[in-house]
Amino acid sequence: MPDQLLFAMEVTLNGLMAGVLYSLVALGFVLIFKASGIFNYAQGVMALFAALTLVGIQDGQVPFAHLINAIFGTNVHHFGWHVPAVFAIILTLGVMVLFAIIVERYILKHLVNQEPIILFMATIGLAYFMEGFGDLMWGSDIKKLDIGLPQGLNETLESVTYGWWGYGFFIDNLDIAATIVAAILVITLTLFSQYSKTGRALRAVADDHQAALSVGISLRFIWVIVWSIAGFVALVAGVMWGAKSGVQFSLSLIALKALPVLMLGGFTSIPGAIVGGLIIGVGEKLFEFSIGPMIGGATENWFAYMLALLFLVFRPQGLFGDKIIERV
Repeated sequence: MPDQLLFAMEVTLNGLMAGVLYSLVALGFVLIFKASGIFNYAQGVMALFAALTLVGIQDGQVPFAHLINAIFGTNVHHFGWHVPAVFAIILTLGVMVLFAIIVERYILKHLVNQEPIILFMATIGLAYFMEGFGDLMWGSDIKKLDIGLPQGLNETLESVTYGWWGYGFFIDNLDIAATIVAAILVITLTLFSQYSKTGRALRAVADDHQAALSVGISLRFIWVIVWSIAGFVALVAGVMWGAKSGVQFSLSLIALKALPVLMLGGFTSIPGAIVGGLIIGVGEKLFEFSIGPMIGGATENWFAYMLALLFLVFRPQGLFGDKIIERV
């Protein structure tokens, strides 16, 4: 088998794994948009905040240590203990649920039936507040995230592919683990949305707030649930991306990768988020492999947005989005 074809297969496999992670990030947007009609600009910052909180709890870091030291003249930074990864994840999930309750109580309940642009602007303000709050709470230095996920070259896959074709695939163990976790979460959320009573209530709220209230669906409860789920999705995404590149404030930019995914799949479709993520993941890798060397490389930075732009021109609702029909 030609070396170029084998390399393309390896690139495609890496693209599929990256696509699953893109789908995971996009799911946070889709879930909130389906439940409240809000495009949650803060989703990327939620991933950053969740990762910062996880590292802080795991390392026994004192929250607001810099502020405390500046006010009281102390020099405290750590409690002196290390929390196991499983308990740290559970505690962080509790923080994200508390965050969902606070957002619903002090922001969303005052914006029922407001114009979408007002809701969108509220999430922009929330994003900048959370970024500053996370900086104040945990510090702005780059942090290493280690929860025991395997890392390094998968030697088994390399040896198997080398035995088959004389060319070993270079696949990172962390990418494999992240793909498995993300795939399980994506499937679980899809089943939850389609077949659970809460999932059906979520879709009812998305269609019409007042109609949902009239049939006994608690809008406030649904919003807490969906923002809690989005917080959990943000936590998983933050863990996976933070383990790859460290927990730093550029982590909040992963939300930008979800935008082309949403444009391809549709803002209201969970299957669309999955398919869109896979298309973007594979497309950008193969484009960089085949076309990148001819035009100077670095095409992964803009390929997804160019593809999304084409979809906006020819199919603005995306592959799985509902077509908008207005009567005049």
